[in-house]
Amino acid sequence: MSKDNPRETAEQTLQGKLQSLARSPVLLVASDYDGTLAPIVNDPAAARPNREAIVALRTLAGMPNTHVAVISGRALRDLAELSELPDEVHLVGSHGSEFDRDFHRSLDPALVQLKKDLRTQLEQIAATDPGLLIEDKPASLALHYRNARPESEKKVLDAILRGPGSLAQVNVRHGKKVVELMLLPTHKGDALERIRARVGASAVLFLGDDRTDEDAFETLTGPDMGIKIGDGETAAEFRIDDTTDVARLLAEVCELRYEWLETGRAVAIEQHAMLSDLRTCALLTPDARLTWLCLPRIDSPALFADLLGGPTAGYFSIRPLDNGEHEPLQQYEGDSFVLETRWPSFTVRDFLDCSDGRPHQRAGRSELVRIVEGSGEVAIEFAPRLDYSRVSTRLEVKEWGLQVGHPTDPVVLYAPGVEWQILQFGAHDSAHAVVKLDPGTPLILELRYGMGPPTGRADLALDRARKTREFWEGWATRLTLPRTARELCKRSALTLKALVYGPSGAFSAAATTSLPEHVGGTRNWDYRYCWLRDAAMSAHTLVQLGSITEAMQYLDWVLGVVDRCFSPERLRPLYTVTGSDLPPEAEITELPGYRSSRPVRVGNSASMQVQLDVFGPIVDLIFMLLEHDAPLSGEHWRLVTAMVQAVERRWEEPDHGIWEIRADRRHHVHSKAMCWLTADRAVKIAHSFIGKEPADWVTLRDTIAAEIHQRGFHPSVHA
Repeated sequence: MSKDNPRETAEQTLQGKLQSLARSPVLLVASDYDGTLAPIVNDPAAARPNREAIVALRTLAGMPNTHVAVISGRALRDLAELSELPDEVHLVGSHGSEFDRDFHRSLDPALVQLKKDLRTQLEQIAATDPGLLIEDKPASLALHYRNARPESEKKVLDAILRGPGSLAQVNVRHGKKVVELMLLPTHKGDALERIRARVGASAVLFLGDDRTDEDAFETLTGPDMGIKIGDGETAAEFRIDDTTDVARLLAEVCELRYEWLETGRAVAIEQHAMLSDLRTCALLTPDARLTWLCLPRIDSPALFADLLGGPTAGYFSIRPLDNGEHEPLQQYEGDSFVLETRWPSFTVRDFLDCSDGRPHQRAGRSELVRIVEGSGEVAIEFAPRLDYSRVSTRLEVKEWGLQVGHPTDPVVLYAPGVEWQILQFGAHDSAHAVVKLDPGTPLILELRYGMGPPTGRADLALDRARKTREFWEGWATRLTLPRTARELCKRSALTLKALVYGPSGAFSAAATTSLPEHVGGTRNWDYRYCWLRDAAMSAHTLVQLGSITEAMQYLDWVLGVVDRCFSPERLRPLYTVTGSDLPPEAEITELPGYRSSRPVRVGNSASMQVQLDVFGPIVDLIFMLLEHDAPLSGEHWRLVTAMVQAVERRWEEPDHGIWEIRADRRHHVHSKAMCWLTADRAVKIAHSFIGKEPADWVTLRDTIAAEIHQRGFHPSVHA
């Protein structure tokens, strides 16, 4: 085909690259103005953009994780007036010199005077031909010769290059029938890289027609895409004919981007509600659909993984039989993790049972209780999927509800009086039911893991809901909260508490795995483990709010980890919530990921890294507890000593740092600062335990500080 019709093949290649580009996690679409969005005209002030192109850019700028920029040689003020683009679009003028309209006020006085001198010389040259036009910009002067006599062109260029353009302080740039004298050595490539960094773009599309656009094309790498408009040599990968083609192409990018975002659409993470029993967590959407639950422990395989794999990965929903147009209202009951989702005719209350000491019992038995009260008909869908849907999941109907067939531990759904229909979907079963609610009589649905069906009554479920609410509210009432954002602070504290693993005192970094940093990206990690650093900071926060229990329990967990460790300097950055080493990192290829963000990972290879910042936050936490008169003991002094010993032996080494970079180890200022923090806080703690400052610890602290000042601070950037 390429031999018969090379143009058709080029178009197919262009189309394929556009489709790939549109699926970028964070996309930056950038363009020149004249000759790209607007046709070249004799009067620069009359260069109006193609309407369809502007509509496309406006649309793109309104899409999630999509950014738009126009980088022009024009003055920024002129660019804004002509383009009429919204504030969401990044406008950059003067070939990258102008990012804001007040830029000219920051020019050095010497440059202002130089510009005046250059204008005087350009005016003398412009006087030789009535078709020459001077364009005054904040940091440059441009001479347009598009309308000059043909025989004047060479004379004008020679005069500029021999005259004002020959000055050492002047940067000369040639465009289409224009030569520009710039006071600053900026160009469009610099501007594009600056915007790329600002928005965190994972891929860039840049369109341009001029010689000055080549600087931008030359910055493009990897998944980036450059498109040249018109003829001429170029570093761009692709070429189209004119501004009409630009409008069509931008419209196509809009469609492709929209389609990709729509197909990967899911409920936003921040719209989910969380339940906890201090052993595991569940996530529910605003319409009471259970989309995530790992059992029996927070880092166990998921029984419901709709969050990462869609409906085929497991969910549990309760909704009106006739959805209508009513959106439910959802809120927590008081300061608890009892969740209420209310439709006009009925209410669903969800909670993970925290009654009778369950939060601190060994994981192995969990109960998710769903209480439905009201009137009308509700549709219930129960679709568990064992081991992230990798194991066949069959359901058996019993007189009291449903039993999940042959899991390692018993899993049942207690649902007396509900008539179920079992539907087969390949290797899995789902159960559907329609229930007509009886006003005044609650419908109880209880998912029980690790035990069979209960023998209790509905009033017992209501009593357990009350006890669960009292468990959370009893803890929250003991907090000392700030006056500012009091309720938000309380809910944030409750969330930190919910991530504590009750049986051990460890803090999980998150309730989930593999939610992407950017939709469509690959930085999707499993955070269902306890990072020593992060957990200490969480405990530190709760101490500040008046709750020291979590910090004391966490330190007990750390002491256990240290006792099992070969040597304290060999502490890993993270462990499971039970204190054991993590399993090897693996990918679950059966799940497509949240909004198609692959891969889905379990385990975390960061556990094998060297992160020397883990010691400081632990010792800092002990220091804070000391200030709050917490019941510290010789065991905690032993822990302080172990942390200082670890720093003494390893602080000079490179590490992987707080960002857990998966590359060779480097020296990180933050890691050194945390090593300093270890020694500094240990010196202060020593007064309470041994009544003096250990001289070698003081020396260690001061040595690390000197190293940071000497090698970790750059005076030129004041950081």
